[in-house]
Parts: sequence; C-alpha cells; structure tokens
Amino acid sequence: MVNQEFFRGVIDPTGCIKNGWRLISPNYWMYLGIALLGWVMMACIPCLNIFLMGPVMGGIYYVLLRDMRGDPVDFSMMFKGFEKLGPTLLVGFIQALPGIIFQIIDFFFNLSSFLIQINEIQRQGDFYQSDGSDVAIAGGFLLIYYVIAAIFVVVSIIWSISFVFAIPLVMENNISAIEALKLSARAAWSNVGGVILLSILVFLIMLAGVLALCIGWIFILPLITASFAFAYRQVFPMPDTAPVYSTPPPPGEYGGSFGQGM
Repeated sequence: MVNQEFFRGVIDPTGCIKNGWRLISPNYWMYLGIALLGWVMMACIPCLNIFLMGPVMGGIYYVLLRDMRGDPVDFSMMFKGFEKLGPTLLVGFIQALPGIIFQIIDFFFNLSSFLIQINEIQRQGDFYQSDGSDVAIAGGFLLIYYVIAAIFVVVSIIWSISFVFAIPLVMENNISAIEALKLSARAAWSNVGGVILLSILVFLIMLAGVLALCIGWIFILPLITASFAFAYRQVFPMPDTAPVYSTPPPPGEYGGSFGQGM
C-alpha cells in the first residue's frame, strides 16, 4: 500500500493556468499535435475510446511532467502511457464508468420511448381512441429520465474531482491503479476548493474558445491538460524535493500561492 504524502489546500488555479501556458508555449505546436491526436483517439474511435482514454492521457501527462522537470521531450513520448497499459487502462475505464452507465440507461430510455411511439401510431392506425395512458407512461418515463440525468451530473462531478490525479500518479509512481485512485481521492478532496475553481476557470476558457468561431477550443486543449498537470505538481511535489508534510510549500513553489491550508 502506498504511503505517499501530499500537500493540502495548495492549488492556485490562476497560477496553474499561467504556468501551464509558460510550459507549453515554447513547444506549443508539438503540444497541440499531441492534444489533437489524443482527442481523435479518445473521441473518434467508437468502443475502443473507452479503453484508450487512460493510456493516451497517461502519455500526455508523461510529456508534461517530464518537461516540468527540464528533461527533453518529443512527440513520440505521448505513447509512453501504453507502457503502463494495465494500470492506465483500468484508471481510465473507472473514470469513464459514470458516462458508460448513463449511456446504457439513455439507450434503454430512448428505445422505450420509441416503442411507445410506435405503439401509439399503430393504435391510431386502427382508429383506436386513446385514453391518455400512453401519454402518462411517456411522461413518467421522461420524469424518471430527468431525475437520473440530474443524479448523473452530481455523481460525475464527484467522480471527476476524486480521480483527477489518478493518471499522473500512475505515470510517476510504481503503484497500482487502485492505489492511485485511492490516493487521488484523498488528495483531491483535501484540495477540493482549488480543484473546483480550476475546473470552472478551464471551463470558461474552453467556452471562450467555442465562441471563437467554434474552433478556438481546439487550440486551448494543450493548456487544459498543462493546467491540471501543474495542479498535480502543487499537490504532489517532485520526489527529489524536500520531505512532504501536511503543511503547504512556499507560496511561489510550482506556481502556487492559494491558501495556507483548507
């Protein structure tokens, strides 16, 4: 079992974004290429994308964390996540689990709604006078669907916060997927304010990119991952730094100055 310590209440959201940009800007086109290839692999390959998410994101984090240490990086290193295929695949699958479950539920709700509509059409073709029961059933299904969707949103937020550091932990440490997930959950909820605020800022940046002719978001992709890489580094300093205790690092360390404990 891993006993790695982490800092609490230290994430500086604006510092993560600023330092993320400073990190990627010298090699921006390389990082953009990595982000685009990663996005294509995760979003445009049906079925396999669920299993590719962990290794792909692991490779991206590998490049970023290596660059942060001042080591040389190149485009081919984005495939380093496949060298830890088992742990990264499992972490990625678990992170995607709420979405997978909701897609299954959504499929069955859509199928049920379609069958109800077909049944209603057949009855109308037979000059059947509806008593309103089909409408009531359809309304009930819709209400249940909205309730499940609301629950899904809440669960997804909690899930995303809990496992935000899991993949970089796997890539940087010789630990199992389950150990990484547990450690990520403890560290993330010890820095929940910073994680949420960083997520909001990143969402606003992405929204601005979408509004920029609907394609600006593409050029922001490298910055998003780099920002979360710096958040990870603020919480989990490099192994060769000073011993980590429950107190936060100096304000300027890793671009952080957000609080002195939460």
